[in-house]
Amino acid sequence: MTDNFGIQEALQRLHVNKENLGTSTGVEWMETNEEYQTSYSPVNGLAIAKVQSTSEEAYEAVVEKAQEAFKFWRKKPAPFRGEIVRQIGNALRERKEDLGKLVSYEMGKSYQEGLGEVQEMIDICDFAIGLSRQLYGLTMHSERPGHRMYEQWHALGIVGVISAFNFPVAVWSWNTMLAWVCGDVCIWKPSEKAALSALACQHIAAKVFKDNGLPEGISSLVIGNYKVGEYLSHDKRIPLVSATGSTRMGKLVGEAVGSRLGRSLLELGGNNAIIITPNADLDIAIRGALFGAVGTAGQRCTSTRRLIVHDTVYEEVKSRLASAYKNLTIGNPLDENFHVGPLIDKDAVNSYLAAIDKVKAEGGKEVVAGGLMEGEGYESGCYVKPCIFEAENHFQIVQHETFAPILYLMKYSDLDEAIDMHNGVPQGLSSAIMTTNMREAELFLSVAGSDCGIANVNIGTSGAEIGGAFGGEKETGGGRESGSDAWKAYMRRQTNTINYTTELPLAQGIKFHI
Repeated sequence: MTDNFGIQEALQRLHVNKENLGTSTGVEWMETNEEYQTSYSPVNGLAIAKVQSTSEEAYEAVVEKAQEAFKFWRKKPAPFRGEIVRQIGNALRERKEDLGKLVSYEMGKSYQEGLGEVQEMIDICDFAIGLSRQLYGLTMHSERPGHRMYEQWHALGIVGVISAFNFPVAVWSWNTMLAWVCGDVCIWKPSEKAALSALACQHIAAKVFKDNGLPEGISSLVIGNYKVGEYLSHDKRIPLVSATGSTRMGKLVGEAVGSRLGRSLLELGGNNAIIITPNADLDIAIRGALFGAVGTAGQRCTSTRRLIVHDTVYEEVKSRLASAYKNLTIGNPLDENFHVGPLIDKDAVNSYLAAIDKVKAEGGKEVVAGGLMEGEGYESGCYVKPCIFEAENHFQIVQHETFAPILYLMKYSDLDEAIDMHNGVPQGLSSAIMTTNMREAELFLSVAGSDCGIANVNIGTSGAEIGGAFGGEKETGGGRESGSDAWKAYMRRQTNTINYTTELPLAQGIKFHI
């Protein structure tokens, strides 16, 4: 294939070769006895490169190195750790175009979204730099005279990060940059479907650590299938495992980590809806729903799956959306003339096709037809048509998260009814209401409104800023990553009491004399 987009040059600059070792504690990469796995691009179906999986023996070596590195790293002042993260952010700025291309080519999202994902990494670095001087505790008045109480936050230790293919680098950075300034060290297990993007990030970070004379093990990479994830989730030496992926995967991770009384931070499935009221600005509503449903080919955990529309504007919304879908272009995501790229692989295509069959079987009515794209430019077999179905909220397939560009339309007549429909799914990640009515907006944001971790007004469900904590409720897992005070998940709280008198009064006025 002719390389019209500079992919090969980008791979070389990112140190991604034809065959790569996939286990690293820094600039050193470990040869293991495991087989190589090939990363294929959904853009054209071609092999990009091979990566060697992590063996159990190599995993043990990684953990031992991380344990030693933690003893060193936790003693460094937080602002020093922030300075290292600042340098990593600058290194990402220098490689933004190359890394954005790799993300787009390996995962299938548009090049603009690939660049946006790298920018998200840069932004979280900036956030973490400021955070490194703001790891505040509280002071409290003691009930005992001559005593002082306060709390402080200490590093946890090794943080295991399990990330998904749809955001192959950004989710790692949400966790890792915060964990690093908190004094933790990190072991990253990326999706095997996007291992090359992870490998490139490890090269970038490891070079910064080496250039500053820091030991290996602060940033580690392990690559492989679910077995490598099981190493992390079952390992008592890892106090926190942050996992992003399906609800099914999250339940397995949560059970394994919980059984050893470890901590898990779970960001799992979404079944996100937009409510469109009679008071909505329909121009904004249509644009928000369109990007939410088809952006990243519907492979965001925040993708819009359901559109709950008031019956007085339902037909207009349906007609305008159908017209907008006709203008979508589908093709190579590196070509900015196309709006929609491929699904990640043929398994995802099969899930998409099965979902269409199920919604039809349950009585759904086709508004915009789906199906597989065929012909020149679609040789990978991973390109599908974004589609729309009229459906009922109680349909089994509607209750399920399908990682594909399928949008379900449903109508309502009363806002309380709409909120009940909105909340009537197992997942609780992102949500939105389109309205210019303040009362409707405030109701949606109140305790009687959306039950999701993210609730928006007059923007879609997809696309979050790093300043706010990201995550959801119910089967979305309850974890929070990125901004706000999400940093507390990566630290342990310690309450301290200091007696500066010659007496020893007891709390609650207890008397104890000998």
